[in-house]
Amino acid sequence: MDTSVTPVTSVTPVTAPARRARFGFGLLGPRRGRHELSHEEFTSLALPVGDDGVVVGSDEQGTPAVLGLGRPVPYDVVLVGGAWTAQVVALRAVGTGARVAVETGRRQLWTALAQSANSGQQCVTLHDVGRMPPQGPSTHSPVLVVRDCGARPPRGRTGPAPWQSVLTLLPYPSPTTPRLMAQADLVGVQRVAPDEARQIGRTMNLPPEDVDKLSTLPDGVTLWCTRSSRMYVTTRPTEPETGLLGAARRVE
Repeated sequence: MDTSVTPVTSVTPVTAPARRARFGFGLLGPRRGRHELSHEEFTSLALPVGDDGVVVGSDEQGTPAVLGLGRPVPYDVVLVGGAWTAQVVALRAVGTGARVAVETGRRQLWTALAQSANSGQQCVTLHDVGRMPPQGPSTHSPVLVVRDCGARPPRGRTGPAPWQSVLTLLPYPSPTTPRLMAQADLVGVQRVAPDEARQIGRTMNLPPEDVDKLSTLPDGVTLWCTRSSRMYVTTRPTEPETGLLGAARRVE
């Protein structure tokens, strides 16, 4: 906008024409272009919108895979895999504002994670097996309970509840695994032996090609499935996660 002033030698008074007041539209100001977008420009502003939750990795097309853990209804998850993946899920759940309570017989495995996450406030608590107290979940304070209690975990004192999801970590299948899978809302499976893959395939109604893949999955890849749907997800750690947890691995 040009703000320079041109000098004049004389000034002739000019009476401005009367203007009708425009009630409700405010003061008259400079004319500017309207803030409008064409249809093509508007669609370019679109953002991907999915379920709220924890981004656990990306699917085979590279699309973020989101695990909705903060739910107004009980949600039960079983993961047959490594503690590394469960720890990444726990860290990312804290990042969404959830509290994480870990019931574990391997306290030393979770201590560094808890200390890192609790730098500002107590977001992660560790409890011995069978000593998990009520967590008091609510809409404003959802909870993720991680049960790292071995391949045959005892019955938990703190189960799924509204705004409280439970992730049961099984390092490998056992005779109790089919029952736990049948009760779960979602099952994650990482690399297992061929005979274990066949057992899981029967329980989860997996097609033969997926059963064959389960014994060859790379570290960091999980098949998340129900009896009617399946998705392979690759979990890639961020730089801070790598510094704290190390690289992706199936076995501790």
